[in-house]
Amino acid sequence: MRRFTRLTNAFSKKLENLTAAVSLHFCHYNFVRLHRSTRITPAMAAGVSDRLWSLGELVEQTSR
Repeated sequence: MRRFTRLTNAFSKKLENLTAAVSLHFCHYNFVRLHRSTRITPAMAAGVSDRLWSLGELVEQTSR
């Protein structure tokens, strides 16, 4: 992730912002993004979720 380097505009100065950004990244990776090799998300493969989430659902769940 380029978020850890200072050369980008997305560099987090506060630890809270960094943890929020990394959490959103991992949630998107595990619940929203379809993977080429398995054709399902890692959460579906692990049995955590039974459906593909939309980006709007992810934002709705994280804003609570």
